[in-house]
Amino acid sequence: MKSLLITATEESTGKTAIALALASIARDRGQSVGYMKPKGTRLQSNVGKTLDEDPMLARELLDIDAEMHELEPVVYSPTFIDGAMRGREDPAELQQQIKTQFDGLAEGRDLMVVEGGGSLNTGGIVDLTDVDIAELLDAEVLLVADYTQPGDIDNLLAAVDDIGDNLGGVVFNRITDAAFEELNSDVIPFLESRDVEVFGAIPQETTLAGVTIEELADELGADVLTDVDSDEIVERFLVGAMGGDEALRYFRRARNAAVITGGDRSDIHTAALEASGVNCLILTGGHRPSPAILGRAAEANTPVLAINTDTLTAVERAESVVRSGRTRDRRTVDTMANLLSERVDVDALIGGESDE
Repeated sequence: MKSLLITATEESTGKTAIALALASIARDRGQSVGYMKPKGTRLQSNVGKTLDEDPMLARELLDIDAEMHELEPVVYSPTFIDGAMRGREDPAELQQQIKTQFDGLAEGRDLMVVEGGGSLNTGGIVDLTDVDIAELLDAEVLLVADYTQPGDIDNLLAAVDDIGDNLGGVVFNRITDAAFEELNSDVIPFLESRDVEVFGAIPQETTLAGVTIEELADELGADVLTDVDSDEIVERFLVGAMGGDEALRYFRRARNAAVITGGDRSDIHTAALEASGVNCLILTGGHRPSPAILGRAAEANTPVLAINTDTLTAVERAESVVRSGRTRDRRTVDTMANLLSERVDVDALIGGESDE
């Protein structure tokens, strides 16, 4: 049985999508696959219990017959962290708890996919960093990293040193077209000269880089004021705080953007609706736009969302949603599985051979 722990140099690098996609590929190849996320870090309340969204999705997609406390032994919440600092958590007991649940989940499996929590060092307060867990479970580590500039390699090499002998190798994720040439010609050869194996590099994919407008509205708790399609992707946010003419020039340079502005700024609303790269209009302050604006939005097939917060708070919340890179459904995992199959040495990671 092989154990593969997927961790990352920092948060929101796409490790959930990669972990579940690798598990799905292995299962499709006929392997018996288990999953575990020892530290629940992406938390939400569910029927009175605080649970991590990732194990819930894994249980659904991989048809895993296990309870949430088995898939997620440690709920790494602010309350847990506070208790740990006050000495109310025993690291040795927590490690034993994780090992016990892991052994049960791994029984009869060909592959165990273990997802890290947060970043590589999350959990250090109770000796449960991803490095600690890899050693505890004798797992090979796949390190997921972003890359935009040469300086990023400093953090990657520090992570490689921390992981040590358990490191299997690195996968780069969300690489822009501009960074690909430098990555292939300079960075990967340099890493290989340092005995760091690179399994591949995944390009930035629009459907993984942003969120749909429908998902955004749900996350923000926004009222949807238009009856138009809401499955377009939003990758970035623009704040409408200037005059109408200046705003139009600004918005026309955008792509896959949502404009956030006060609900009483009809000049900004008009400019946003005239820009082809603006996919959504988010109005703040609890103001409703005029019927004329809503009519133009319907003609342009541009959703209009309304929230009661101020513009600054709306921007912070919206950017947090996109930064989280949340893996929500089978579509996201399937997209990542296709990218992995095309761009990454999957055989070296999960064993077995493709049917192709």
